[in-house]
Amino acid sequence: MASRLNPYLNFNGNAREAMEFYVGVFGGDLTVSTHAELGNTDPADADRVMHAQLETPAGYTLMAADIPSSMEYQPMAGCAVSISGDDADALRGYWEKLSSGGVVIMPLQKQAWGDEFGMCVDRFGVSWMVDIGAPQA
Repeated sequence: MASRLNPYLNFNGNAREAMEFYVGVFGGDLTVSTHAELGNTDPADADRVMHAQLETPAGYTLMAADIPSSMEYQPMAGCAVSISGDDADALRGYWEKLSSGGVVIMPLQKQAWGDEFGMCVDRFGVSWMVDIGAPQA
């Protein structure tokens, strides 16, 4: 397999809920393993997600975990997950689902460079950018 670059998101006890939400956004196959399933005997972490992976029909891979209870949770800051392309219907659908219940930072709309672009933070605190490429003349 060639190398891949994948977003790996950290959550504070709600990774399973977040990843199930992303299945609703992107579709695909989700695998989830808890700390207990992978041998961690700390009862505080037993049901926390040690690793989750979503493989989508569009070829995206999204991974996530809950931080262990012994670590301080740091919310995502200073970055965003970006999705771009020219499949306007699919990208608008992702946008609608990701922004629902979250905060729209910049509405998805036509920009000076010709693309439709928007920024939001979903209800799990993950920042997203969606860019729909302008039709080529």
